[in-house]
Amino acid sequence: MNALLVLEDGSYFQGTGFGVEKRLEGEVVFNTGMVGYTECLTDPSYRGQILALTYPLIGNYGVPKYRSDSFGLPLNFESHGIKVQGLAVSEVCHNPSHWQCEKTLPEWFFKEKKVGIAGIDTRALTKKLRVSGSMRGILEVGHPDLETLKVEVKNVDDPNARNLVGEVSLKKPVTYGEGRNNIVVIDCGAKANIIRELCARDSTVIQVPYDYPVNKILDYEPDGVVVSNGPGDPKILMDSTVETVRGLMGENVPMFGICLGNQIMGLALGMDTYKLKFGHRSQNQPCIDMRTKRCFITSQNHGFALNEKKFPKDVSPWFVNANDKTIEGIRHKSGKFFAVQFHPESTPGPVDTGYLFDEFLGVCNA
Repeated sequence: MNALLVLEDGSYFQGTGFGVEKRLEGEVVFNTGMVGYTECLTDPSYRGQILALTYPLIGNYGVPKYRSDSFGLPLNFESHGIKVQGLAVSEVCHNPSHWQCEKTLPEWFFKEKKVGIAGIDTRALTKKLRVSGSMRGILEVGHPDLETLKVEVKNVDDPNARNLVGEVSLKKPVTYGEGRNNIVVIDCGAKANIIRELCARDSTVIQVPYDYPVNKILDYEPDGVVVSNGPGDPKILMDSTVETVRGLMGENVPMFGICLGNQIMGLALGMDTYKLKFGHRSQNQPCIDMRTKRCFITSQNHGFALNEKKFPKDVSPWFVNANDKTIEGIRHKSGKFFAVQFHPESTPGPVDTGYLFDEFLGVCNA
């Protein structure tokens, strides 16, 4: 199948389509990870985005079947179903080799009615996005007309202007595990491994919708609350999740924010956020703990960050990105509220910062 990826600046990439014949719109971003495509593609944080993977061969270990662990959480995936809007790769593998492989990547995309393009120069695409920043784009597989798409791409809406969190958050509470710690996870698009890490640490986890009210959260008598990762602009949530988090802080409930949760907690504490030029999407971001000066290699997926120029007097920076000096974590002086911009649950990616779940539960049990 013929395929075209056209960017808002008029540039385009022609390749071979896989999945189904369809046209879609989204924000074009890139991820530099070498492995972990099944986890990336099912990460709800990619809602509304056309993802370019820079590693030259994608799909070489295929796709395993959907199955759950003892907690009822999906294994090898971060949610049920592909969450990216579309996928762009240099080469897609049609003959994978792995003992867990059930289907190929193109077969997976076809089954879930998703769209991908292969055979393009992802190096050139990534360089363009690094120079110009993330751009809106159209990906069409089937019978795309270049001149038509060049005109129509100028009218593509920015997905970050939508409430993407509302599109991926669950609609009613779900409980996982059975442990002595009672932890509520505010689901802004939570990855399954966040919940798994908590359950594995002797916790009962109640996952609630992003707009769940404070009083209903308190009805669960939580020992602590985790504000999860998720897609889009955190300021869209000012009247919902941010207000809820502010209310829980007023009740002195221990809180831990991850990725989008870091930005939400920052906004609730009086900080500001801004959009990064092309974001951090990789498994090798170095972050420095400002207390110990130790550097950790982290997995990340976000397009927004906290503004380092506006720190309230009761909040201090915790982690800083060693590459671009952006804020990667914050702590409140009370010691009960803290958050990180990276993913300590590390799927895919390094497990360097998994100890943060232990630190959080230590505060919950204090």
